[in-house]
Amino acid sequence: MKIVCSKCFTSNRIPDGKDHSKGKCGKCQQGIYSLIPTALSNNTFYPFIERNDLPVVVDFWASWCGPCQSMAPIFKKVAQTSPSLLFAKVDTEKVQQVAAKMNIRSLPTLVLFHQGKEIDRISGGLNEMQMKQWIMQSMQKIVK
Repeated sequence: MKIVCSKCFTSNRIPDGKDHSKGKCGKCQQGIYSLIPTALSNNTFYPFIERNDLPVVVDFWASWCGPCQSMAPIFKKVAQTSPSLLFAKVDTEKVQQVAAKMNIRSLPTLVLFHQGKEIDRISGGLNEMQMKQWIMQSMQKIVK
């Protein structure tokens, strides 16, 4: 399995059967998996969503957005209880190129990616149950 380090964004290969959550990055020697959503930039967005074998749930948000602020702790909590997924955040004020290219028109917007392809998206604030339900339904769309 390939997984991109959440600290230095280097691709790492995890042997089959090994627990990716305990893997260390070959470059920075830090844990490659993070329970905290990874902040992405214009430079790190595409490598992170394209080079990970695990699905990636991305929260597109802005500091001025009330629903974004309300949903942030929920997103973090769901990330901490979902070891088979990666979670990332894109601050649309700072990462405008990506937000524009991804056609983000409403905040917050969650997008599920798998190997660089958009699988599903949903806009608007969600509670914990709604977020988990959306993720489960979206995961069913991934062609195995």
